[in-house]
Amino acid sequence: MTPTGPAERTGPAERTGPAERTGPARVLGLFPPGTRQDGDGMLAVGGCRLDELAREYGTPVLVVADGAVRQRAHDYRERLAARWPDSRVVFASKAFPCTAVQRLMVSEGLGLDVAGGGEIVAALAAGADPATLVLHGNAKTTEEVQLAVRSGVGIVVVDNLDDIDRLEAAVPPGRVQACLVRVIPGVRASTHAAHATGHEGSKFGLSPKAARAAIARIEASDRLRMDGLHTHVGSQILVASELAAAVAPLAALGEFPVYDLGGGLGARYTYSDHPPTLDDYLDALIGEARRHLPPGARILIEPGRSLVAETAVTVYTVTTVKPGATTFVAVDGGMGDNLEVALVGQRFEATIADRIGGGFPVTVVGRHCESGDVLSADVPLREPRVGDLLAVPVTGAYCFTMSNNYNGARRIPVVFADAGQPRMVVRRDTWEDLLARDVHPSVPTPARR
Repeated sequence: MTPTGPAERTGPAERTGPAERTGPARVLGLFPPGTRQDGDGMLAVGGCRLDELAREYGTPVLVVADGAVRQRAHDYRERLAARWPDSRVVFASKAFPCTAVQRLMVSEGLGLDVAGGGEIVAALAAGADPATLVLHGNAKTTEEVQLAVRSGVGIVVVDNLDDIDRLEAAVPPGRVQACLVRVIPGVRASTHAAHATGHEGSKFGLSPKAARAAIARIEASDRLRMDGLHTHVGSQILVASELAAAVAPLAALGEFPVYDLGGGLGARYTYSDHPPTLDDYLDALIGEARRHLPPGARILIEPGRSLVAETAVTVYTVTTVKPGATTFVAVDGGMGDNLEVALVGQRFEATIADRIGGGFPVTVVGRHCESGDVLSADVPLREPRVGDLLAVPVTGAYCFTMSNNYNGARRIPVVFADAGQPRMVVRRDTWEDLLARDVHPSVPTPARR
């Protein structure tokens, strides 16, 4: 599966300049680093041709360039440490809670942010040291809190006073659980309303006044330890200063050993998106930390989307082309494997896998019985035909997370691709899987009269 051909995406430099605005280079700029065209025009991700992956694993299939994930994790870790040595990058698992992805992050020295019992279980199965886990949740159940304490989760982020009650009941005598208090920073970010979490009235975290009360309770507890503060502005944020603006409100609450500054850096989904570079983001965030936080404190950050979104591609097969006032190109997947469009209106670009660049506008739709099952409206495709492979880039964040069985769809496989070698890490659902949770009680024998 070794690709050949001149066109290749090698990194962020290709995202700007004349080459991006014309032809295939513009399309390739949205695909994982290292994506290229073979001599016949077929795209290869991680050195693996998409047509060969489709033949081997079927479609739809989520293809992850795991070398790109490793590089991104490495860059995050090294560049944060260069700016603030006592620091840790904690991957927000909810962006891609696949054990293979979590295992990769752990191997690169990252901690894991887990948002519930299921993500704790997956993280432990991935080999994570429980001491490096950070548990979140605005409505943690007693069962989840008990699981976290029993598993040795390193940090529990307190989101409300009820968390404190549950933790004190769960922590056995002689043990102490480290806690952070989540603070609403009062920052309204320029992102979709469903992605915003740092504004007044957010369901996440505590106002500064309520946070002080939580801090006092934890400090008075003999089973809890007040390690510091947490904050989060939101997700898919394309302005670095909005992320950095959350630092000063934390500092106003006092000096603590640990400050978790959350994540939220956006990804480049479309040609018009221009998120800050990793360096620009870290410069802004750590610049504010130097101005406001004690120099001896430890800083955590929790990237999710910006670590994985641009490292994956979903490959579909075109099942129908329906000309008309709007030309509809239907594929064999849709909102069962990508809810982002219907849920938050996220735009995705797309291309025919062996004819990239150019074409005329069509609307790519899925197979599900909803008019909202649209993958991409008014996206240019070149001569789409039944049987073509359609490649949708930037599907590494939240697509796997929210996959579902709507209309009896089987959840799709995940395939890692690196140096021309594919490796399936999640299989496709079987028909039997769709019935696996059904309970079939024995039919009672009618009473004789």
